[in-house]
Amino acid sequence: MIEKLVLVIAALAAWLGVALGAQAAEVRYYELPRGARPHDVAPDPRPGGPVWYTAQGQGALGRLDPASGEVVQIELGPGSAPHGVIIGPDGAPWVTDGGLNAILRVDPATREVKRWALPKNGNANLNTASFDADGKLWFTGQAGIIGRLDPASGRLEVWKAPRGRGPYGITTTPAGEVYFASLAGSYIAHIDRKTGAAAIIEPPTPQQGARRVWSDAAGRIWVSEWNSGKVGVYDPASKTWKEWKLPGDAPQAYAVWVDERGAVWLTDFAANAIVRFDPKTQAFESFPSDRSGAMVRQLLGRSGEVWGAESGNDRLVVIKH
Repeated sequence: MIEKLVLVIAALAAWLGVALGAQAAEVRYYELPRGARPHDVAPDPRPGGPVWYTAQGQGALGRLDPASGEVVQIELGPGSAPHGVIIGPDGAPWVTDGGLNAILRVDPATREVKRWALPKNGNANLNTASFDADGKLWFTGQAGIIGRLDPASGRLEVWKAPRGRGPYGITTTPAGEVYFASLAGSYIAHIDRKTGAAAIIEPPTPQQGARRVWSDAAGRIWVSEWNSGKVGVYDPASKTWKEWKLPGDAPQAYAVWVDERGAVWLTDFAANAIVRFDPKTQAFESFPSDRSGAMVRQLLGRSGEVWGAESGNDRLVVIKH
């Protein structure tokens, strides 16, 4: 009887360890200057390195030191309204600035701002960017364009996107291929990197509002579907789709990012939460903000960490997992 009781206790302890392990994540918040309205965030890939964010409300690029909590903002110029920021192959933050209608590079050491202006034929409403395998920077403009910048030569090219308005999220696969999502067009597309032509790939759900995209290690394209509240994945190898509805009555999937373990992270405006999706178990886990109105519009991360910008609360959030 005693032996059976010991076995039961041991089994229960093991079960609790697994259950608690699944929840073992540390959430931390960092306050930013009031009115910053951080839109996108990009952590330096080095462990403990600085975390950059676009202060869209103040026309600046912010730099957070996670160890000390120190925040410094670098002014980008009169009229600036930065949207996206990523860390380039050169280790510098690259910014898509809708207010300046330009691509910016900020030197992380000198804080010098270099600018590449788009053609003066209307505001592109710049959104996000991604480097391809050749070191070219591809970017989207919600006004209906996709573009490419060659940092080496300074050559900047722009093409009209299929169906006009809508290009939003963009990603590069491990093989160097570039895909983008069109929010207004409700599609994702593969870009021919030689010609700039975009081939539409239709998700299974009509008018789903594909907002952001991210490639996993296998080159599959994960999509946050704003209108449908689903997360979808497209496999270019098999040309097949799968979709899952986020928990809740009316989810709104905004951002998507895939970590080094293959877990898919999303933001849900309706739930005021960051959500983790396990493709193997098809289970969702929610991390609600401790303040209402967080409005996390984008996610990026590094090993063991996922970072988001709480645009509604002037904070950055990190989940260490």
